Formats: sequence, structure tokens, C-alpha cells
Amino acid sequence: MGIGEHFEGVKRHWERNLGFLDYFKKVYGRAEPLPKWSDADVEEFIASDPVYGPQLKALRESRKFALAGALVGAAHLGGVAFKYSKAPHGVVLATGFGAVTGAVLGAEVAEHWYQLYKVDKQGANLRFIYWWEDKVSGQKS
Repeated sequence: MGIGEHFEGVKRHWERNLGFLDYFKKVYGRAEPLPKWSDADVEEFIASDPVYGPQLKALRESRKFALAGALVGAAHLGGVAFKYSKAPHGVVLATGFGAVTGAVLGAEVAEHWYQLYKVDKQGANLRFIYWWEDKVSGQKS
């Protein structure tokens, strides 16, 4: 085994491990960005795709859990910090930490509530991006 073969093996290894970067290249690495889509466009995709549509709908619904968790966490921890310390920097840091912790907890609750651990989240989002790209390119022609 020569040095060239070794580096090819290393290259293949890292291509497999960093495969998720293809998603970011598809979404963010464009010369000309895709136009903004509306909620109606997302609903059209959900209705048109029997596999990834319900998955994308569940992903969109799960954001509400994370937002609610962030609000509750920020209010609770910020309130406790304000009650006991009265230091402005402490209240700000505690509110921020409470928001982050609440959002993570809310996202975890949503993960189980909607059984998102069974879903290919990146695949559903990427399928929507492909669908949107095809729809927009069809409108330009």
C-alpha cells in the first residue's frame, strides 16, 4: 500500500463522515440564492409529497415546543435571578441561559411527542429544498 492509496482511503473516510456538509452546500453555497418561500408553498409541498410532507409538517410543529420552552425557561430563570440577586448582568445571563435550556428541553419533548427520532429530518428538509428549486426553475422558464 503506497502513500497515495493511504491518502485516498483517508479522503473517502472524511467524505463519509462530513457528508452532512452537502446539505449546507445545497442550501447556503449557491451563487444565486433561492427566492423566499411562504407558508402556502410549504403547505403545497406537504400536500404533494406523501412521504416527506408529513415529516416536514411534524418538524414545523415541533418549533412551537422549542419556542414555548425558551419562553418558560427565560421567564423562570430570569425571574429567580432577579428575585435573589438584582444584579443586571446576572439577570441577563440567567435569562439567556434559561431560554437556551428551555428551548433544548422543548425540542426534546417535541422529539418524543412527534416521534421525530424515527424521521430523517435532514432528508425531509432537503427534499423540500429540491422541490422548491424545481418549482422556482419551472416558473422562470
